[in-house]
Amino acid sequence: MASSPSQRFRHARPVDPTIGRKLWRNTAIGIGNLTAWASRKAGRGSGASIRGQVITRLYPMMFAELIAGRRIAAVSGTNGKTTTTHLLAAAAETAWGTRDVVTNADGANLREGIASALSQNVRAPVAILETDEQIVPDMITRGRPEVLVMLNFSRDQLDRHHEIASLGKKWRAALTDAGENGPTVVANIHDPLVTWSAEAARRVIWVDMGIGGWTADAALCPSCGAILEYDGDGSWNCPGCALGQHRADYAVRGDEVTGPDGARWTLDLQVPGRFNRGNATCALAAAIEMGIDPTVALAAMGTVRAPAGRFSIGRFGDNRARLLLAKNPAGWAESLLVMASDPVVLAIDSAIADGTDVSWLWDVEFERLAGRHVICTGPRAQDLAVRLSYAEVDHEVVDSLREAMARPYEDTVDVLATYTAFLNLCKMGGVEW
Repeated sequence: MASSPSQRFRHARPVDPTIGRKLWRNTAIGIGNLTAWASRKAGRGSGASIRGQVITRLYPMMFAELIAGRRIAAVSGTNGKTTTTHLLAAAAETAWGTRDVVTNADGANLREGIASALSQNVRAPVAILETDEQIVPDMITRGRPEVLVMLNFSRDQLDRHHEIASLGKKWRAALTDAGENGPTVVANIHDPLVTWSAEAARRVIWVDMGIGGWTADAALCPSCGAILEYDGDGSWNCPGCALGQHRADYAVRGDEVTGPDGARWTLDLQVPGRFNRGNATCALAAAIEMGIDPTVALAAMGTVRAPAGRFSIGRFGDNRARLLLAKNPAGWAESLLVMASDPVVLAIDSAIADGTDVSWLWDVEFERLAGRHVICTGPRAQDLAVRLSYAEVDHEVVDSLREAMARPYEDTVDVLATYTAFLNLCKMGGVEW
């Protein structure tokens, strides 16, 4: 594995449109900024998404123009992309300065959200972009990223994505079509669909994220359809074809990361959990690939506290609550390992942004909460209560989020929520990002 980044990205510069189109583009950005300001004043969020919708509607070439010519690191996957993006952005900003780096720190990761972020620094030569799984092929084709971090594929919002296998096929096809102009891929060795997709890239850096074990979304080989074989530590292979788990270039065990040529580093993170140690290892590999000194990258990543509100402390009257976000079974499984309080609060919603199908509750091992008291809240609290009853976990239902957070808690209480409930809790608890 080469240790230096590709020379073709050394002198990246955003592309300027013609004078007439530049005036048109700047006018669209100005109107978008005004709309975002109005959204914030109305208490309807950061305004990033509405700004993106306005500027791309007024200037349809916005996304394609703003991603062209930059050094781009794109981060995608069902779980962990927001945190990984924040970690990598911190490393890049420390190495090159905040003026030369732009990122969509608010997590708006569709075309409109990315365009919104880039419009706020049109001259920055480096972009660290959280990228929704659906638009990764477009990012590969139009943005020609230097690095693409591929974390995982898991069922998420089933009524939106429908089938993760189709996403994997699209990623693989885009990497195949890109050929030698494609990105270096940083890929999670424990995910078979990520592995199969990444193998089409011109160059791959394989990462052992230390989190093998979630196999519910990877039963069949994406190449030949055979039933995959797993051993006790999550390692896997296909008995029907040559697809199998790769040897890692980077690996994390506890707080220790090993890299190429026997290099070793220690993680000192403020974001908790083994999943985030895996995210940090991917971010470190991407940072080194982009030419950032690992010591600089690690120190910067250690300053990241609450990416897009995750793990932040909200205040609810006299109560303090640590707010955690999870959106699918794999994310909930990892988040349950981080929760330390007793009682804990679990908030379930099923708005469009969450996905209306909550049958995934039956795939989460809530038995891990045995011995603790759980407060179920949110619009789908009753569905969760049924699942906890079968898990024989002590619980009660409090329909209102506000009432649940007004209960007396002796210490900081851990609250795990789906997306819409999480946003409501952040607003109630005074958490901003």
